Amino acid sequence: MGWFRAAGDADDDPALHVVSVLRAGGDKAAGAGFVLGADTVLTCAHVVNDALGRDMFDAGPPGPGEIPVVVRDAVRSQRYPARVAYWIPPRGRDGGPVRTGDDEWLGDLAVLRVDGPAGSLLAAGRAAMVAGQKVGAWHGGGRGATLARLTVASLHRSLAYLDGESTGMAVGAGYSGGPLWCRDEQAVVGLVVAHFMPPVHPATGAQLPYSPQQLVRRSWAIPWQRVEAELRPLGILDAVLPASPDVDDPAFLLLVEAIEDLLPLMSERIDRGQRLATACGVAYGSGVTPPSPEEFAAFLLTHPRALAAFSGILRRDSPDAADRVLAVGGLSRTPRLLAPQEYTALRKQLAALDRAVLGRFPEAVRAALPHLAALPGGDSLDTLLDHLEVLPGDGHSTGGERRVPALLRVMEYVGALGVGPRRAELRLWADGVARRLGITRAALGERRADAQEWERSVRGRSARVRVLVQVTRAEPGRHQLRSWCDEGAGPRQVSTDSTVSYSASEAAREVLRVLDSLTPPDGDERPPLVEVLVDRTSLDLPVDEWEARDPDDIVPGVLGVEFPLVVHCPELLRRHGRFMSHWRTRWSRLDSGKTVVVSESMDRDTVYSRLVNQLDTVRVSVDVPPGSRDGIVQICLALGIPVVVWDRGGDGAAHVVDYMADVATRELPDGVRDYRASARVSPPEFPGRPVLAWADADRTVPRLHLTEPQEST
Repeated sequence: MGWFRAAGDADDDPALHVVSVLRAGGDKAAGAGFVLGADTVLTCAHVVNDALGRDMFDAGPPGPGEIPVVVRDAVRSQRYPARVAYWIPPRGRDGGPVRTGDDEWLGDLAVLRVDGPAGSLLAAGRAAMVAGQKVGAWHGGGRGATLARLTVASLHRSLAYLDGESTGMAVGAGYSGGPLWCRDEQAVVGLVVAHFMPPVHPATGAQLPYSPQQLVRRSWAIPWQRVEAELRPLGILDAVLPASPDVDDPAFLLLVEAIEDLLPLMSERIDRGQRLATACGVAYGSGVTPPSPEEFAAFLLTHPRALAAFSGILRRDSPDAADRVLAVGGLSRTPRLLAPQEYTALRKQLAALDRAVLGRFPEAVRAALPHLAALPGGDSLDTLLDHLEVLPGDGHSTGGERRVPALLRVMEYVGALGVGPRRAELRLWADGVARRLGITRAALGERRADAQEWERSVRGRSARVRVLVQVTRAEPGRHQLRSWCDEGAGPRQVSTDSTVSYSASEAAREVLRVLDSLTPPDGDERPPLVEVLVDRTSLDLPVDEWEARDPDDIVPGVLGVEFPLVVHCPELLRRHGRFMSHWRTRWSRLDSGKTVVVSESMDRDTVYSRLVNQLDTVRVSVDVPPGSRDGIVQICLALGIPVVVWDRGGDGAAHVVDYMADVATRELPDGVRDYRASARVSPPEFPGRPVLAWADADRTVPRLHLTEPQEST
């Protein structure tokens, strides 16, 4: 054990590795988990669903709700709030939903970010699972008496089967998500997922008499190697489980040299080492014998926030030394931007922001970082923060000035959306981080001025209330719906049953019911935007023409006449991820970008060649007959053109294109609605059936309508 070490050791009592995941608003355990990193807990997604009162196999993102967790050491138990940072929902072997009666499934992992003081969570070692290992599991309540002794009976690529001993505790409800501890390896080798219950009478549900042929004490688990395969692509493990530095790593060698130069005296290394360990929440060794330069450097390159904390310790007395350490740390992928205390303070500041401001966080990111290729795939704020912390600074610095990191730039834009004390507190936080990094006030002030100018430009363009409707085809002439409302703070689901099918008239009534439930903000007289989420085969679905057609209604209730109705096809945007950055860049130029009219003389290859790198084109009007039109529309959307207009019928394509040419791009949803209304009054004068594809890069869409990823073969 080195001079820097974890504050305590749970391996003598492995039950202390169990984290209790509690049901929200209560003290009863929904299941278990274990510490993955300094502020990170790993559990099963179905445990989170249970904790939040959702269906066990709900695949939808759980949102920002807090989940209480309890961690323990040899002395006490501590309860902290946690949030889901990364979500890998349960999925069937065919990639679809888990069905009632399924005994086995894939995925089912959730990474929780815990709001606790530095060093409060003690991570256990991890090792690969192999057949024949003797392992132990504990109930989520964390009591040592709940130990179930198990053997890895067989190991498969995605799961392992465990057999329990005939005496002692058996795995049951509340064990899910807990670690499987192997004493021989002194490590966690997997997670408990489920157990096979004894058979019951099909009619009464009563347990059948025991038979020697019954399956007894059989459970199944996710092996650690499968956990790694699921989490590694998300970049989580690189952050929470950094490998020990190679002795030939340039960053390690340069840090050793820096420690030798900056802290030549034993007393200096002891003092700085103790202060660093305290800041990072770890214990330290002798107060007489200092850490060696190699131990010091290794700790800075294995604890993600140690180097940031160390630069803060050095900054006050030796700014040049702090700059040197930060420069060397930039050669390694492990160090994070923020020190532990800075990260904790940021989380506290963000938690205090209004929900409406937090809902605009992605918008602030895109405004602050217009050339960012794409936001990370996750939906949580923690995912965004993780991504932003590792991005470099911008290119506005001159000479030897330190650049303003991406995260600080984003926080300036988020702060600009806040009001009063919240804005001031975020700015004070940014000022403190900038001082620790050695960033000049002028450099940060320039980014702050950019953020204020952006906020002024969007102040009068408040987020429009919208209703999102996922429409999927069912049997001929009928459709299934799923709906969300978004008053500016992000989509909230308002319908859950996507199995009911509707005729066009019934679907119109259902959408109008959702629209009638909205309360528009004071002073905003604009009708809500209806955003129809479709797959690429349904772009021409005439949802805008659906009428409620209820004999008792006074008005017909035509969706596209009463409301600005647009279509959105995330499938095409995400199909070729390399164009996501083009989409965001084009959207940022919506008010100044160009319009391209695609005529009959242009085929798909011509459209591709013309638009692929023309980032100042934000809008395409398609004046092409129906035969080749679908392919051209789809290629425009796949290339990241945010606004595409065409005529569903084709007879009035030229008229639609000419009419819309006089409508500003941002006003197109209302312009198309007016056209549809005019077409009902005077079809000869308005012969078109316009469709508007509208992909707003500043507003999020739910990911529930996307197909879950298939299990790789």
